[in-house]
Amino acid sequence: MTSRPSSFGTTLEQEKTLAAAQNLSSEIEKSNLKLLQNASAFKSWKLDTDEASDSDEIEAKDPAIVAADVAAQISFLRKLKFQYLEQNAKDKYVKSIVSDIDDAPIVTAEDNKELLESNAAKKEKLKVAKSSLAETQGDIRTLAPLVERDYQRVKEASNQAAILSQQIIDARLALTRLRKTHPHPRLTIPLADQKLVDQVTEMQDLSDELQSINQQSHTTKEKVKRGTLEVENLRVERAEAEKAVKQSQVDEDDARLVPLYDWYTASMTLHRSLQDLHDSYSASENELRLTYNVEISHGRRHRITITLIFAPDTRNLGTVQTAGLDELGVDVGDLIDAHVQVNDVHGVVAAILARVRTRHIT
Repeated sequence: MTSRPSSFGTTLEQEKTLAAAQNLSSEIEKSNLKLLQNASAFKSWKLDTDEASDSDEIEAKDPAIVAADVAAQISFLRKLKFQYLEQNAKDKYVKSIVSDIDDAPIVTAEDNKELLESNAAKKEKLKVAKSSLAETQGDIRTLAPLVERDYQRVKEASNQAAILSQQIIDARLALTRLRKTHPHPRLTIPLADQKLVDQVTEMQDLSDELQSINQQSHTTKEKVKRGTLEVENLRVERAEAEKAVKQSQVDEDDARLVPLYDWYTASMTLHRSLQDLHDSYSASENELRLTYNVEISHGRRHRITITLIFAPDTRNLGTVQTAGLDELGVDVGDLIDAHVQVNDVHGVVAAILARVRTRHIT
């Protein structure tokens, strides 16, 4: 398989050039030129105070002055070299003229022809080398933007790959944390959908139940409100009746007491029928027991007892005890605490009865 020539030469020439460059690099490393050490030593070198003045030291450190001196010395050396070559050529020419004919070098036409041919061959080789160099430079100018663009593209791709790799690592760490936080069995998508459907159905049922309870509560509140108004009216009438009894100061055989007693008895009977009060009993000076027959279904009634215990020698409500609510599954602890704090006796009795009736309205 033959090597194909290019702007950089054939493969063999490229290998020779590469080998020469490697040999040159190894020779430079072996020569131990110490360019960096010498440059740092030159920069750190300083004239002694006895050898140079401050102005000389400043001039030696100025790069512009040093560059001008170096340029002048180079120009002087070039002129000196040209003069040496000129004098050497003149000396050889004079010696060839004044010397003996036998000792003088003989330059023939053949020698001049060979010299011209050699110069022509060298010029042609130089021309080919220049054209190759120009072609190489043109290729470099053409390929440099393409290489730079490819380099930028590869650099951006490398940055994007690094970012994606970091994102993958972060995602794996997040997934590991989630797996540790939520071990098996995990909630799958079908189970989550079914759970959502069940929750929607449950919420709809609870909403309907809440609406029904609100309607029942509104009805019960209206009923309790009407009953409370009647009780207040009866209480006022009772107070007026007691006041009238005290003012009358009549004997027990007075005929006016019989209608008043009948009216009071009827009023108490009405109050008992409205509030379902079965019995009221004062166990002590600070304890009152109220027994109610509450209707929990059609034709079915349940008896509950509410015991009001007051603080001694005061009118403040101390605590409230209930009996018969556990069988109905009714909890009134929050109502008792709320009304005891504000010393609302009528309110706590009405609230307990309202909750029991509301819970068991059919």
